[in-house]
Amino acid sequence: MPATQTRQRLVETARDLFYRQGYARTGVAQILKQAGVNSGSLYHYFGGKQDLLVAVLEHYRENLWPEVLDPVFDRTDEPIERIFGVLDGYRNMLLLTGCGGGCPIGNLALELADPDPRVRALLVENFENWRKAIGACIDQAAHRFPAEIDTDALSTFVLTAMEGGVMQARTHRSLAPFEASVAMLRDYFDRLLVRDR
Repeated sequence: MPATQTRQRLVETARDLFYRQGYARTGVAQILKQAGVNSGSLYHYFGGKQDLLVAVLEHYRENLWPEVLDPVFDRTDEPIERIFGVLDGYRNMLLLTGCGGGCPIGNLALELADPDPRVRALLVENFENWRKAIGACIDQAAHRFPAEIDTDALSTFVLTAMEGGVMQARTHRSLAPFEASVAMLRDYFDRLLVRDR
């Protein structure tokens, strides 16, 4: 296997395992076995499991648009519908995993109570990139909202509703909390837009 493919295989395997069973419950030996590589290959590219986590978070940062946003944004130009299309993508992810999955960044942020500075910075950056993408949609529709609305705060509220809904759906193993969060968010948006007419 070419060297770049070996590194990529390690990152993809770690990403899958961290997502399905969490960072703490995933051991280096399990990553090596599932990736089909030896420990020398891992330590050639990474200092250890923590460095592999950094690479996983960098992967999420670099692939937010192609994996999460572009598929939705390609389907509609309407900025508010883009926001709710992204949220529907998270609903589908919950549905596919029996509400055992969720947001991979949110999962890691909850699990890693006191991450090292590199990991915390990448968690923040991933959340911020998501929030800024939603914020750009809100900004495109800003003329439809009341003038006093803080669009930056509104994008933070969307992220908070999504993450909170996902967390509760995972806890209850039910889509109901996520769907209720999105329905209330939709109602809030509709009320804001009605006020501007």
